[in-house]
Amino acid sequence: MSDVQLTTVREAHRFDEEALQLYLTENLHDFRGPVTVQQFEGGQSNPTFQLATPDATYVLRKQPPGELLPSAHQVDREYRVMRALENSEVPVPKMYCLCEDPGIIGTKFYIMEMIEGRLCTDTLLPEFSKEDRRAVYSHLVQIMAALHNVDVEAVGLSDFGRPGNYYERQINRWSKQYLASQTEDIEAMVNLMQWLPDNIPEQKKTVIVHGDYRLGNTIIHPTEPRIVAVIDWELSTLGDGLADLGYLCQEYYADAYTSVGLASADLDSLGLPTQEEFVAEYCHHAHLDGVDNWLFYVIYNMFRSAGIVQGVYKRGIDGNASSQTALEYKEVARLRSERAWALVESL
Repeated sequence: MSDVQLTTVREAHRFDEEALQLYLTENLHDFRGPVTVQQFEGGQSNPTFQLATPDATYVLRKQPPGELLPSAHQVDREYRVMRALENSEVPVPKMYCLCEDPGIIGTKFYIMEMIEGRLCTDTLLPEFSKEDRRAVYSHLVQIMAALHNVDVEAVGLSDFGRPGNYYERQINRWSKQYLASQTEDIEAMVNLMQWLPDNIPEQKKTVIVHGDYRLGNTIIHPTEPRIVAVIDWELSTLGDGLADLGYLCQEYYADAYTSVGLASADLDSLGLPTQEEFVAEYCHHAHLDGVDNWLFYVIYNMFRSAGIVQGVYKRGIDGNASSQTALEYKEVARLRSERAWALVESL
């Protein structure tokens, strides 16, 4: 667990703070400078900053500098989905303004509410009591089901993703993204790129998917075992809710990036749900009878995670990653994809 870590703005992510202050004075209701800018540490994609003023504290999230992969870092989509969910059962920060003019600070950006709370990147929640761990995980799955129960048309997001097969498009996208950021040959990734398109289950329902739904992308109440905000919506789209579920549950099969992870933990003594309990609670809240072809969703997500992490590592090599930790991900794409291929071979 950590309180949110702030640092001075990294050299590669500096921008014209005076231009920003002028823009906010004209476009943000009740804004009053001067503004002090600090960067949030952690997060590997869109750089995020705290803006402190005499009256209020805001959060700015922007695209990273440099050449961007196609369809990556779409902060305008993040802004749109959180704005649409403002009055839903999914807790999100309040959105204030979106700037699509790169002439102000060099890239698109948006401003949102700063929500106080705890950021927990360790899936085992070591600083929580057994009861509080169970409560946080229960809330995590309830919110995910609530997201997948949102009426897409009612919140104005019926055009938020393309119609047609979600997994086909996603597998194609992450295969391309992986190849565009490849730094070595990984046989398991080649095998997965061939196996996955031929083994896609039928999709029952189209819902809003977060795309990176995990404990580390939530803010937990400062003192209570409940989630007060879901953040980092960059990969959100319309698709299959089981993709989000499989993404969360891949941790039961693979080493976490930075800790022991769920795969080798004593879940019972920690008060954490087993995968079966987690899936059953999701199905209860999402009104499903169960999940067929379960391992496909895990394998697909391990492949996708390997592709995402490879992009993070490549940005680290290129020097325009959002965080200093990007270079620590060197072996993760290989490990994740090899675990995924081992699951295919076990079928």
